[in-house]
Amino acid sequence: MEKASRAEGLRFLVVEDQGFQRWAVEQMLRGMGAGEVYTAADGKEALDIVRRDKAIDIIVTDLNMPGMDGIEFIRHVGQSATHASFLLVSGQDPSLIASVGAMTEAYGARLVDTIHKPLTAQKLGAALERYRNPEVTPDAAPPAYTVAEIEAAVRKGEIEPWFQPKISLATQEVVGAEALARWRHPLHGVVRPASFVGTLEGEGSIEQLTLTMLAQSGHACRTWREAGFRAKVSVNISLTSLVDVMLADRMEQIVKGTGVEAADVILEITETAAASHLGRVLENLTRLRMKGFGLSIDDFGTGYASMQQLSRIPFTELKVDQSFVRGAGAGGSSRAVLESSLEIARKLRIDAVAEGVETEEQLELLRKLGCPLVQGNHFMEPLAGDEFLARLKRRPAARASQA
Repeated sequence: MEKASRAEGLRFLVVEDQGFQRWAVEQMLRGMGAGEVYTAADGKEALDIVRRDKAIDIIVTDLNMPGMDGIEFIRHVGQSATHASFLLVSGQDPSLIASVGAMTEAYGARLVDTIHKPLTAQKLGAALERYRNPEVTPDAAPPAYTVAEIEAAVRKGEIEPWFQPKISLATQEVVGAEALARWRHPLHGVVRPASFVGTLEGEGSIEQLTLTMLAQSGHACRTWREAGFRAKVSVNISLTSLVDVMLADRMEQIVKGTGVEAADVILEITETAAASHLGRVLENLTRLRMKGFGLSIDDFGTGYASMQQLSRIPFTELKVDQSFVRGAGAGGSSRAVLESSLEIARKLRIDAVAEGVETEEQLELLRKLGCPLVQGNHFMEPLAGDEFLARLKRRPAARASQA
């Protein structure tokens, strides 16, 4: 039996033109503890309910319905003031369902999951678990910070790296960790990078944050080594930093000052960054590789001219964007991109990392496809330095991963 807590206290709207299926979904939700379940036979009826009750949490909707279909209904809801999330359930081709999922998010609505019929209690329970524990919870109405405020936070050490591990599927060892910037704001709590990194990049003021993150991450990596762990640390590098021709020398000095080697550090570069200011980018990245740094092409598959960047830049790692990992279970284009990315990495003899792994089903698929490294909340959410090391020591594979 499904845990009642998965739907407890939530308000649902089930939109399905087939009466028995509509009833079956309602019964599953009530059995899981749903607080309120509305039902509708088509988009028009459902839209009337949404307009009356804007407190609906999750809309479970079919796509192919008479009258106003699910696609039109999603558009109307997305353009309204409601904050309901969508769970799409359909018997259509999985690639079509995935396209509607992308459309849903493009209209500004939150997408919980896309499910190919039949909808079972197990599938529904997993989707509700994902709703309860999303991979990323955006800050509600994040404040707008000025460049001066952010730069002051960097100087005061309020912005620090949190770490999420990279796991070897072959050995279950933690072989690395990505450093993710977090701002411990004295008034607003922990602020995510989306609220401040873009501001710094837009004003050309990202360099100090980049170098600060590198220094703090290097020190953290040294503590892992002292505790007996061989994990490397990955640090994201901004486009603005990449066009500075003195970057490589500065980074080498900073890393040596932390007590680790350049070979212990992987620099993650987004595809869009790699495609811009090509001469300076190539000069910097080539010099960084010569000094021993690893180079990772981040969010692979989402940027411009991916194959061209792989041929121009001496990458040592390829990170498959989480959108393809999430969508691969349904087959279609996401599965094809994931498989192709892993094959490209194998042929280039570089490491491949699947990002955003959330479920055991995703993990099993990645095992079948031969993905060597994975990262995501299924293993561990990003944690501050001390917490990360403590969790690392408690992992079942900790002994095997120690030197």
